[in-house]
Amino acid sequence: MLSVRRLNAAYGRAQILFDLGLEASKGEVVVLLGRNGAGKSTTLKTIMGLVRPLSGEVAMEGRMLTSMKPYQIARLGLGYVPEERRIFTDLNVMENLEVGRQPRREGAPHWTPERLFELFPNLGRMQDRLGGRMSGGEQQMLTIARTLMGNPAAILLDEPSEGLAPVIVEQMAATIRSLKREGLTVLLSEQNLHFAHVVADRAYIIEKGQIRYTGTMAELESNAAVREQYLSV
Repeated sequence: MLSVRRLNAAYGRAQILFDLGLEASKGEVVVLLGRNGAGKSTTLKTIMGLVRPLSGEVAMEGRMLTSMKPYQIARLGLGYVPEERRIFTDLNVMENLEVGRQPRREGAPHWTPERLFELFPNLGRMQDRLGGRMSGGEQQMLTIARTLMGNPAAILLDEPSEGLAPVIVEQMAATIRSLKREGLTVLLSEQNLHFAHVVADRAYIIEKGQIRYTGTMAELESNAAVREQYLSV
């Protein structure tokens, strides 16, 4: 579904990503793990076209995305949930969802507000609430729901558990597992190793803009040396 090869990216003269490569198959949940500043968010932004790569390839279902603009990539069926959430605070829940609406997409799950309220019951109980009057966890749910209104075939989640209360983190994990059952491909960046173990099939570890390790979550769980070297604080 998603393929990234030899990706290099920079902010000005500061290069952040170095020959980075990763893949995610249809219906797979893949996590990109690493410490703060390792390059996780830059990777997702570059895949989405928000950061223009210096070189390398990003493909979705064999179609090259590298030269496309973010809105073109979104129209092809790649959703993106930024770390900053970026909901419209002066719009209510239903209005935020309508902003994200795209036509039904062949080969991808079809989402309606009614289906999303089954996935996020809290949102269903506050359809008229303004985004600016929602808690951080509620805003995170709304951001994911708004992205799903675009009926993506794959979705990028940037630090979905960061700053959330434990009970909301559990709900977020359940949501990601539900998306996997729908056949959606999920690539997420995370620092929360426990959260990653609960939701992901495979992991990549990034350090200083380079992939240092890849394996299944079970393999990573059994490799204390890798976790200590790349993930411990």
